[in-house]
Amino acid sequence: MKNIVILGASGSIGLQTLDVIQRHPEKFRCIGLSVKSRVDMISDVLTKNFGWVVCVERSDDALKYSIEFPQHRFVWGEDGLIEVACLKEADTVVNALVGFVGCRPTLAAIEAKKNIALANKETLVSAGKIVMDAIKRNGVSLMPIDSEHSAIAQCLSTHDENINRLILTASGGSFRDKNRLELNHVTLSDALNHPNWTMGAKITIDSATMMNKGLEVIEAHWLFDVPIEKIDVIMHRQSIVHSMVEFDDRAVIAQLGTPDMRIPIQYALSYPQRLKLEIPSLDLVKAHSLTFESVDFDRFPLLRCAYLAGKREDSSAAALNGANEEAVAAFLAGNIRFIDIDTYVVEAFECMTYGQLSSLDDAIAADKMGREWIKKKISGGNV
Repeated sequence: MKNIVILGASGSIGLQTLDVIQRHPEKFRCIGLSVKSRVDMISDVLTKNFGWVVCVERSDDALKYSIEFPQHRFVWGEDGLIEVACLKEADTVVNALVGFVGCRPTLAAIEAKKNIALANKETLVSAGKIVMDAIKRNGVSLMPIDSEHSAIAQCLSTHDENINRLILTASGGSFRDKNRLELNHVTLSDALNHPNWTMGAKITIDSATMMNKGLEVIEAHWLFDVPIEKIDVIMHRQSIVHSMVEFDDRAVIAQLGTPDMRIPIQYALSYPQRLKLEIPSLDLVKAHSLTFESVDFDRFPLLRCAYLAGKREDSSAAALNGANEEAVAAFLAGNIRFIDIDTYVVEAFECMTYGQLSSLDDAIAADKMGREWIKKKISGGNV
């Protein structure tokens, strides 16, 4: 029996993690989670269980929900998030938080000797070396939940040497068939209509700009200790081949499956075992054809920026991520157009000045710099 903590339990990955846990009560038990302000998303689950530690965003919400759900203990804020991540009884912490906010609790959990199942790619993008050093120092494991990185981990599960390159697949997102001129007229509703996956708003927008794939390139670099130059991205519209590994003898191993995030979630929790998962099997005959295309870096400039940041050993990746998070938030709030996201973020990336990245404080400072640059750009101030 593994005791599981879920950070970001009310989001898409968090809810699917709860589903996986409920499907295998003999294997997994949830003992704590965070939900920010969306307790309504898991109210049924809270009612049916007891003894959890639940983190919400504000103290008044903690008081309110402790009365509504007296069988659970409620904590709040960043301190509460870290408390849940470091629960003594926890074996594995699933980090399904969105954005840089996931970085500090991940490091706290690692220092508390917890294994990590990571869906929060910004943690490795912004502080990859710091996190991986902590993983090695504390002797814990880090299993990826992203479908692409899970695919690579599965391809490498029996042979992790003599890698020539990693090949990440990309669906292309909501606007893969539109040119940049056509992006001037797209709406928020259009952007959130992903052709293959059901995901949260932020990652869906990142998929449409391909920033999500750029973050995954940097994350793969840290997860698998492979140089950025040996990580390729190709367009694969069907989202059936989740990623591939090419070895030195030019043999390529691919992982295929239906586009269902419960597959990588369950693999991360059950590894090295594989458990039964009652979902539809992959029907390759019905899929009919699998297509692969090169990616146009001029069409998706944020992907180019991510490659450049990933090759550097400074704070540029953390600043790039912060700028992107701020720009996406502005688009979701209706304050800028979709096309402005990568226009502003590219400009920020090219204009900001970067420093060393030797501690979490350096990553925090770089993240703040990226956010402030975008805020000033949107407000019309000097940047």
